[in-house]
Amino acid sequence: MVRYTQPIILNDYPTSDGRPMAETDWHRDLMIRLIDTLKRHFLPDPNIYVSGNLLVFYRPNDKRRHVSPDVFVVRGVPARSRPNYLIWEEGKAPEIVIELTSKTTRREDLQTKFRLYRDVIGVKEYFLFDPKEDYLTPSMQGYRLVGGQYRTIREKDGRMPSRVLGMHLERNGEDLRFWKPETGLWIPTPQECEAESDARADEEQRRADEEQRRADEERRRANSADQRAEAAELELARLRANLAQREHHANGKNGK
Repeated sequence: MVRYTQPIILNDYPTSDGRPMAETDWHRDLMIRLIDTLKRHFLPDPNIYVSGNLLVFYRPNDKRRHVSPDVFVVRGVPARSRPNYLIWEEGKAPEIVIELTSKTTRREDLQTKFRLYRDVIGVKEYFLFDPKEDYLTPSMQGYRLVGGQYRTIREKDGRMPSRVLGMHLERNGEDLRFWKPETGLWIPTPQECEAESDARADEEQRRADEEQRRADEERRRANSADQRAEAAELELARLRANLAQREHHANGKNGK
């Protein structure tokens, strides 16, 4: 999981609304995966903040005026850890929000939050995604703020483009993926990055083991050649000694 390492700046606004993180395991796991994927992708930029399931306060001095988007991104603010998000302190509202719609959040996502993000907070892009395809029709919806109104974002090749993210949103079964037009590939999740890193490490280890095996084989062959050469030298020395001994005996007999 990707985490921010900058210091947390505390304030006296609440950090929890007492509501559960998500309705189901699918919604919770998907929310965490989306947040971590975006955090990892934007990690090189210290001024892109990615978060979710965090209280966003939108009216100064009113601790009851808050909303907790499942996933949101703000460009131009520091990517540091926060206990909550105070729009007037940060100077920018969330620019894109993704809500994972479930049975209990359907009405809120389509009505209450829709109006709040459009009329009060001014969220530039609002996406809704129903992993189970039970509560939204269509099950993936996107809206872009134009002239104070939300206009429907039309799908292109089964994907919805996000100008804020510079990528497209695409359904993959019950999963939601981010697709980069420049590469034609999905943005890898942290789990995929870890698996790819493990695969590279395994491949590097395999190559290292193969190189070690070859080196060991070369040493074995060299040692074997040295042993044969040494044996040949010993045999040659033995033959020379025998020959010298015979010549000595022959010279002795002739001297008689």
